[in-house]
Amino acid sequence: MDKFKGQPRLPKFAVPKRYDLRLIPDLIACTFTGTVSIDVDIVADTRFIVLNAADISVNDDSVSFTPLTSSKALAAPKVDLFEEDEILVLEFAEILPHGVGVLQLGFSGILNDKLKGFYKSTYEHNGEKKNMAVTQFEPADARKCFPCWDEPACKATFKITLEVPTELVALSNMPIMDEKVDGNVKVVSYQESPIMSTYLVAIVVGLFDYVEDHTSDGIKVRVYCQVGKADQGKFALHVGAKTLDLFKEYFAVPYPLPKMDMIAIPDFAAGAMENYGLVTYRETVLLYDEQHSAASNKQRVAIVVAHELAHQWFGNLVTMEWWTHLWLNEGFATWVSYLAIDSLFPEWKIWTQFLDESTDGLRLDGLEESHPIEVEVNHVAEIDEIFDAISYMKGASVIRMLQSYLGAEVFQKSLAAYVKKHAYSNAKTEDLWSALEGESGEPVNKLMSFWTKQTGYPVVSAKIKDGKLELEQSRFLSSGSPGEGQWIVPVTVCCGSYDMRKNFLLESKSGVYDLKELFGCSIADGAWIKINVDQAGFYRVKYDDTLAAGLRNATENQSLTSIDRYGILDDSFALSMARQQSLASLLTLITGYKKELDYTVLSNLIVISYKVVKISADANLELMSEIKQLFIGVFQFAAGKLSWEPKQGESHLDAMLRGEVLTALAVFGHDETLKEATRRFDAFLADRNTSLLPPDLRRAAYVAVMQRANKSDKSGYESLLRVYRETEMSEEKTRILGSLACCPDPSIVQDVLTFVLSDEVRNQDALYGLYDVSWEGREVAWKWLQEKWEYIEETWGSGFLITRFISALVSPFASFEKAKEVEEFFATRSKPSMARTLKQGIERVHINANWVESIRKEDNLTQLVAHLSSN
Repeated sequence: MDKFKGQPRLPKFAVPKRYDLRLIPDLIACTFTGTVSIDVDIVADTRFIVLNAADISVNDDSVSFTPLTSSKALAAPKVDLFEEDEILVLEFAEILPHGVGVLQLGFSGILNDKLKGFYKSTYEHNGEKKNMAVTQFEPADARKCFPCWDEPACKATFKITLEVPTELVALSNMPIMDEKVDGNVKVVSYQESPIMSTYLVAIVVGLFDYVEDHTSDGIKVRVYCQVGKADQGKFALHVGAKTLDLFKEYFAVPYPLPKMDMIAIPDFAAGAMENYGLVTYRETVLLYDEQHSAASNKQRVAIVVAHELAHQWFGNLVTMEWWTHLWLNEGFATWVSYLAIDSLFPEWKIWTQFLDESTDGLRLDGLEESHPIEVEVNHVAEIDEIFDAISYMKGASVIRMLQSYLGAEVFQKSLAAYVKKHAYSNAKTEDLWSALEGESGEPVNKLMSFWTKQTGYPVVSAKIKDGKLELEQSRFLSSGSPGEGQWIVPVTVCCGSYDMRKNFLLESKSGVYDLKELFGCSIADGAWIKINVDQAGFYRVKYDDTLAAGLRNATENQSLTSIDRYGILDDSFALSMARQQSLASLLTLITGYKKELDYTVLSNLIVISYKVVKISADANLELMSEIKQLFIGVFQFAAGKLSWEPKQGESHLDAMLRGEVLTALAVFGHDETLKEATRRFDAFLADRNTSLLPPDLRRAAYVAVMQRANKSDKSGYESLLRVYRETEMSEEKTRILGSLACCPDPSIVQDVLTFVLSDEVRNQDALYGLYDVSWEGREVAWKWLQEKWEYIEETWGSGFLITRFISALVSPFASFEKAKEVEEFFATRSKPSMARTLKQGIERVHINANWVESIRKEDNLTQLVAHLSSN
């Protein structure tokens, strides 16, 4: 039996074809029992059957295998569960006959509180606390509910039966076929599913309300939520029904199941999970309340719903062969969700906002400790860590880059051909490339393997010499170190106007291009030149001083599109962090954004401003206070235009921007903003429905209140906790949690951290309290992480959430001593599932420390900032 241990994949001598699964959850004792009959095809000589199982007890006496050619059941004299490998090995007395037979097993388990496998979630109904039973099987936790071949390529059909209390709603992937009531218990059996992977099987049992709609071709769509919240499901229902119609057209393949249920779960680790026909969500990304939800929440609901429904084709119908190709699922669903939302809500300018996705990918991929899009997975424990900005955001960005290069029509036709060819089976990255190659005639495989098989991306350095544009590529690293690697880079160049535009591939390390030949006419002296137009390419650009000055002027004059203004700003910030350019030049560029009103550009500038203020505080406190004043000056124009009062009929983007700009002014201590925020917060305390503090402004007010809280006056903090305790809305609770730790008083931050681990905060939400810890509170938070590590590991250690604790509390530091301290603490505490995150966190601390040293060496920086502020 030992030969099966330590293997990344299951042996291939037995192939599952069909599961007949019966489960009986006990929601009071929080346990479950079950039986499964699996049709298994024996395709090679073996005395063994090896499948996955973990955290469940298999009843040895229940195990048997009955070949279809005989009616005699073969017992398995040896049944061993290897916990470390999560495999169940059944040894039979004789070699099993080739062909199909039925494997039967009985098992039992615990409805755990780890938010994975078959777990319990809690809710209140009529003031009474109750449990619901929920599954979360991706990536590899179906094995924690029933013994199975728990790998994406082992597709089979599923016939599911549940035995549950009569009054409860019991849902699974397929519609109910039959329901028999026997006293207090009902037996619910579901239609057999089409062929699918185990990680997409889903079961939810609890008390729910629902709202219902239909797609244009009659598919029933429902949104389920806690009793009394049904109205909050209407927006997601609208988006869901419209999106299913849209994807049916785009992929030229109908939605494959007879129904689509989407359900809000009170305790849920991820954002959502695309289970076939029964998509599970956190409440905050499915429910939208017209009166109490912010515009940003509405947008989040729409994008997440579109993302999960895209998976019904890309992931569920066509499934990656192994986790190495996870990006095919996630990168694709991310990209196509923006396509859907742009069609449904064109006024949201969602493709401009897509830049935030690209930027998240670029920031993670600028680390030496990043990984390729296609990453080898050798152990199941490694899978969780690749659900990251590389698989999602970089994946989506290279798809956008490729679509931009091949053209939208060719791209869509290729995708439809790919989905049709691989429906109900599995695919690898190369299969997608060959579909695109076949339709476009372009060498897609050669072009894209540079982007998916190697880590990182290039920075293209540009300069003008004697009327020629000189380009050179090298790997960009946020550390500023020289990096290895070369890419085929799709270059787009505009010169002086968007009418003067050229596209070409940079296939070697460098290239020289005569501008007159390139554009077919003379180029005016001083005309701006922008490379990577519309930021369609996943790379950064470093301009020489002359080109940079031209772009700075073009930015101030608003001659560039918002997307290009964003790109210039973000590249400049990244180059400054990598010490390829001074902080002085970044701040000089930023002053050109004083009249900026575009939501996506300003939103990114606000993110950058927080980082720059914190890093300058590490370099020199006097410098930090000058930089705060500079940013207050930059954001004043937008704050004045938007004011505190929402305007009748204003855009969705202005509603989101107002809150972000006012939050930034509050964080930087702008006195007027703090006073007005406090006045409105007091009105809100007196009347929760006051028009003075609509949902879009609440975060700004909460942050302002926490800026003024301190150990001798905790009233604002205590008022916020009161609002937290009184609200039933998950969105409001997380909005408050995300505002508390920004307090500059470390003793209050300590109180917040204690609160975060209390019973009042659901495990899934604790992290919201850690994402925005103030600069002054970092040290307290790091000490707390060390003191509470055992408890944190016990509570969150089995899932991906534990990695977020590390990245949130380690990455903000900026000294080599702190990096060493972190390394020493985790030397005996790290596990394979957090190793990559830990290395990335420590690398970020080193990058920050080097940046601080470099800022300290910049001459007269404080005086320059004061000068920029006064102009």
